Amino acid sequence: MPSDDRTARQCASALDEVLGEAVRATGAHISVLYLMADRGELLLMDAEIGLPAQIARPWTRVRLNAAAPATVAVQQRRLVWVPDHEEMARRYPSTALALPYRFAVASAPIESRDHVWGCWSLLWPQSRPRELTPHELEVITLSSKKLAGLLEQAAESGHPVRPAGRPRVIPPVRRREPDPGTASAASDYVDRLREGCVTLDLEGRITFVNPMAAELLGGDVTELLGKLLWEVTAWLQEPLFEDRCRAAVVSQEVTSCVAHRPDGRRLEFQLFPDPTGISLRLTLAPPDEAAPPHPPVFGARDLSREDVFYNFVPFAAALTRALKVQEIIDLFADHIMPVVKVQAMAVVIAEGGKLKIVGSCGYDREVLDRFDGVPLALPTPAERVMRTGEPAFFSSPDELRQLYPYAAQHDRMSSWAFLPIGGSDGTAGACVLAFDEPRSFTGEDRAGLTTLTELISQALDRALLYDAKERLAHGLQETLLPRRLPEIPRLAAAARYLPATHGVDIGGDFYDLIRLDDTAMAVIGDVQGHNITAAALMGQVRTAVRTHAAAGVGPGEALTYTNRLLIETETELFTSCLLVHVDLRLRTLRAASAGHPPPLLRPPNAPGEVIDVPVGPPLGVDEGACYPTLVVPFPPGALLALYTDGLVETPRGDLDQAIGALAGLLTGAAGRPPQELADILLNHAPHTAQRADDIALLVLEHLV
Repeated sequence: MPSDDRTARQCASALDEVLGEAVRATGAHISVLYLMADRGELLLMDAEIGLPAQIARPWTRVRLNAAAPATVAVQQRRLVWVPDHEEMARRYPSTALALPYRFAVASAPIESRDHVWGCWSLLWPQSRPRELTPHELEVITLSSKKLAGLLEQAAESGHPVRPAGRPRVIPPVRRREPDPGTASAASDYVDRLREGCVTLDLEGRITFVNPMAAELLGGDVTELLGKLLWEVTAWLQEPLFEDRCRAAVVSQEVTSCVAHRPDGRRLEFQLFPDPTGISLRLTLAPPDEAAPPHPPVFGARDLSREDVFYNFVPFAAALTRALKVQEIIDLFADHIMPVVKVQAMAVVIAEGGKLKIVGSCGYDREVLDRFDGVPLALPTPAERVMRTGEPAFFSSPDELRQLYPYAAQHDRMSSWAFLPIGGSDGTAGACVLAFDEPRSFTGEDRAGLTTLTELISQALDRALLYDAKERLAHGLQETLLPRRLPEIPRLAAAARYLPATHGVDIGGDFYDLIRLDDTAMAVIGDVQGHNITAAALMGQVRTAVRTHAAAGVGPGEALTYTNRLLIETETELFTSCLLVHVDLRLRTLRAASAGHPPPLLRPPNAPGEVIDVPVGPPLGVDEGACYPTLVVPFPPGALLALYTDGLVETPRGDLDQAIGALAGLLTGAAGRPPQELADILLNHAPHTAQRADDIALLVLEHLV
């Protein structure tokens, strides 16, 4: 066995042992381990105890920006405790909607030093006490440290643990072992009962059935044992029974339901769960004349509609928040692809007489490049779907090759579904779903996949329109921000701009550096809003400041004149702005602020400090506002940092503390050049990977 495999298996075994010990020590019935992936934007389930595959599948991938106990535990690096479903609905409504069952959950981050490896969760029945006991808290704390230690040790050994995308299933923890001496007597007892008795493991496999239950289910004992209940009783493949099984496993509470046999008779089920499975009690109910025979609802288990239906709710809820095409594809990958076993997905539109791939998941870049930009005149399945509005299914490469040899030559998958995406004015594009094995698309398959595409069509149409507007806005913003900073003797400069990652990816944050003979004017500002209007106003402010600076006006006067200009334009937006006149000959800074965060200065051989510039009102608010100027030394070796609030503001965070921490970072990075220091400042904040606001940054150093 290769040493890499051996090390990975040893670490996985140790992780599983920690989870099992925690379950035993706390009395929980489910435990789940998530590890970070995709550059810290995704949690992948690495191992689980007590969670059936049909429940686990839609939760094997969780985006870090989703609202759930596990993601919040990672984002805020703290234990998250939710004692019941009512609290879950209040704090995490989308999770409560997707898992409408009664349970309590504790999610804890797995972290060591400055690194977060992921998180893990424990689930209990909701009937437990509302508060975690000191013993449970101690177990969770120690287990988190053990998990972090194992993951850190694996990484330091050069063999980091990487989740494979399919979680390890750890055997459930038994509360007590059965007594072999009573097994025979128990078997005799249930055989004599005039009601059905069935036991299922967590995956729904029949481990015991008495003769009465076999008769009620329409089979015999020998042919039922070891089979999945849904395979031998197709008439039970209905959402209600599936939901009651899920509820029993997750909540660990006794539940019940009524199902209809093919002959129309009603069969009552009582479900008694424990961490290892479910015991069913079956009895015939009195006839219900109003209820017709209940036909089978679903067919092929590979793409049964109850599986798809179960994931519609969280998927549809998440779609309402998605703005971009790739966000929708990521949601599909997280919620649907594991369920319907799709290997790859791409969204294609027609643009300029060519195919354009606007988002994908699972496809190699080389394959995408073969189709991106292909002329519409070349026959392809995507072109046909967009032209006709009719879906197309290909069960094998041979089927695809007969009609579309170009597509079959470059796409190495084994079966495909090409589905139309309806737009406000007709077919907006095509959704390509690819499978890595040949697939016979049954009527159920085609209906299910078409329904899925119809579900995302409206969201994709909205996202395509949004992306077009965003490209226009980005083009506008790129023309307004300086392409490069001017070269000024004895002054080193670096600038950075990062758009927000939530909502519209354009804002009004801006920077500028204006050379004025032997001096310079440094500008940093933030226009309210994140849209084209904000970007256009940003251009006006930047142009006005440049004009006044070129005329020799000082920082305070330049802000006063610009403020009057914005008042005259009657804009509804306001702008914060900070101007700093840099005089290298006099070795001074003259600064004026219109409601902007204060600049930071690191004198030579001294710690970084906050410059307390007098703050006037933001531009565009008060016609009579004035902006006093502060003069401070700027000797050779000193460094100045100007920034927008996106770098320091966090929800419920203390702004003064955040600015102080930024000044401390300047102190710790002494000796670093401005380009390197700018990257350090951008990466210091925990919210940098998921930004609710854009960030502008300008760093200047007076060279010795």
